[in-house]
Amino acid sequence: MSPISLLISVGILVLVFAGTLFAQPAPYMTEPSFSPDGKEIAFVSGGDIWAVPADGGTAHLLVSHQATESRPMYSPDGSRLAFVSNRTGAGDIYVLDLRSGTLSRITYDDASDMLDAWSRDGKWLYFTSSSRDIGLGDIYRVAATGGTPMQVTADRYTSEYFAAPSPDGSSIAFSARGIANGQWWRKGRSHLDESEIWLKKGDSYEQLSPRGAKQLWPMWHPNGQRLFFMSDRSGHENIWVQNVGGTAKQLTNFNSGRVLWASISHDGKHIAFERDLKIWKINTDSGKGGPVPISLRGTAYGPIADRVNLSTQIRELALSPDGKKVALISRGEVFAASAKDGGEAVRVTTTEAPESYVAWATDSRSVVYASERNGTMQLFQYDFGTLGETQLTSRGNDYSPVFSPDGKSIAFIRNSLSLMVYDIAAKNEREIANFHTDSPPLIGSRTIAWSPDNRWVAYLTNSPEQRSYTNVFAVPAAGGATRPLSFIANSNSGTLSWSPDGEYILFDTNQRTENTAVARVDLTLKTPKFREDQFRDLFRQENPQQLPQPGVTPSPTPTPVPQPSPTASPEKKEDKRTEIVFEQIRSRLRLLPIGLDVGSQAISPDGKTLLVSASSEGQFNLYTVSLDELATDTTPRQITSTSGGKFATQFSPDSKEVYYIEGGRVMIANLDRRDTKPLALTLEMNVNFGREKMEIFKQAGGTLATIFMMTSFTASTGKLRAVDLNPTSPRRKISMRSGV
Repeated sequence: MSPISLLISVGILVLVFAGTLFAQPAPYMTEPSFSPDGKEIAFVSGGDIWAVPADGGTAHLLVSHQATESRPMYSPDGSRLAFVSNRTGAGDIYVLDLRSGTLSRITYDDASDMLDAWSRDGKWLYFTSSSRDIGLGDIYRVAATGGTPMQVTADRYTSEYFAAPSPDGSSIAFSARGIANGQWWRKGRSHLDESEIWLKKGDSYEQLSPRGAKQLWPMWHPNGQRLFFMSDRSGHENIWVQNVGGTAKQLTNFNSGRVLWASISHDGKHIAFERDLKIWKINTDSGKGGPVPISLRGTAYGPIADRVNLSTQIRELALSPDGKKVALISRGEVFAASAKDGGEAVRVTTTEAPESYVAWATDSRSVVYASERNGTMQLFQYDFGTLGETQLTSRGNDYSPVFSPDGKSIAFIRNSLSLMVYDIAAKNEREIANFHTDSPPLIGSRTIAWSPDNRWVAYLTNSPEQRSYTNVFAVPAAGGATRPLSFIANSNSGTLSWSPDGEYILFDTNQRTENTAVARVDLTLKTPKFREDQFRDLFRQENPQQLPQPGVTPSPTPTPVPQPSPTASPEKKEDKRTEIVFEQIRSRLRLLPIGLDVGSQAISPDGKTLLVSASSEGQFNLYTVSLDELATDTTPRQITSTSGGKFATQFSPDSKEVYYIEGGRVMIANLDRRDTKPLALTLEMNVNFGREKMEIFKQAGGTLATIFMMTSFTASTGKLRAVDLNPTSPRRKISMRSGV
């Protein structure tokens, strides 16, 4: 195939995928089974069991539960319905008496049991389980009234599944080999999915179909001479039929789509299966048929919306610059509360799409966060004074907002490839750096740092020129050349800090299996401090002319005469400019002697203390290290003493406390007393589970669109270049709603 044809084909594929992703949602119907009289079909939709007339119509609920039900099968006399439910574990078999409504549990395995069939006389249930094998399925049968399951097949190193007992009960057909029973959902075929149809009669085995294709769900005709099954040996999934001892013939002629969970009627005249997310029915003689028109009527188990408590499910934390408020992310929503008293948190956002990367403005009156409500991550700002939300960006996948110290600008990442700066007053944005990476870096808010004078932005990224090692780069905030500040051949880095005096930068770095260390880069040439200098400073006078002379009585200091206040206010003292001397900066990097396996690091606002999270003795805790170059004790001081993970660590403005998240809760550690306490917060919200599930589906589709790379042809070089259709940030949001 030519590059242009490949480009068009992949482009059409992704457009079709995108079209289906945002199409009107429709119910998914699967795992059909005929009633013995052939007048009804039981099937699964939404994890519940429904029944519909065999020719189509309105379906009604048979079994509804908050657990997932699957594989419904009528008993031969039509009085009972067997099915699988995970309400008590991985999946066990239950039998429902359709006349009395009595429900009986039949199996009690720790492993998942997959229902295969009823015996023709209704006395036995056949199922597949791996409870006694090494992850591979064996076929069992158990009395329909309950009892001890008995093995029917037990090849220890071969998977056997989808059992179909013959009408006379003398033999059993089944699928064997491969793992197609566990990944029936795979479209296309790999060697792991290839399976065979086997027949067991007594103690003898007979192979009915060769390997080389998927061959699943064998089904007997009532005469016991014809065997139907699904196979993709022709290149597409279809129903095939084979006389015992004869050659298989293709019954249907589908050239696309899937044929799944095939089941034959009691009289052998029809086969039902899932295709295109719907229930299909065909004639077993002609192979003709089509989808069964079904409309669902009924309400599945569980409320549409529920009130959930998220007080122990906090995923992000941001302490306001004034130290009085905290912004939080839980279940993909932004909340805010008092940083001192806690209490009930105020919900800021109300969307099914997730929000993340929350950051406070410098004046502590608004927050900025990324939201996926429009399909890609974009920055929004919420003002607590006006109670209004404003969208800031709309041109790409934008995340990791970091305010400049003066509060006039926001640095953020776009498409994992560009460092952007948003001017709040002018309401415009500009790119100041391009990462030029072969693989987009996973950049969080702690991998961007402003200089104290707002003139520089430092960031962590990898670069092909540095063999994809992660290092620190700096770029003028107004735009200009990007320059490296470090040159370490490392494996990874995650947090970056710029000292409050602007003189150095700290970042964590590791070397594969080595412990993570903290590296310091001095930005200017600096004379080291010595204790001798500290002693000499004790003898210095601010004004040498005022030194007392021998034999001379010092004159009394005249009382100053009050002066009238000037009409004009004195000029403010200019902030110290941050200077970077790039010449020989490579030689100005050193590792701090912390002696711990560091997870993250942060500098206190007063510049005196370094906070690190570190692993030691099997526990993950917080430590402080003095940044005073003349300190006599540089031993890390342990602040916490619990085994849980701790993240989102940050200092209070007075540098006396540390806020962090542990166990989904906000904790506060006092550095002087070295004690910790939880911030008593209450986070509650109404959750619409149906809408959230659709949002998760869209997020999964966006992730797949990222994986589907569109191949473009570069005419100038004649080479193929991979172009990301939908470059996105790290898709952490799905896990945020993992409780759905």
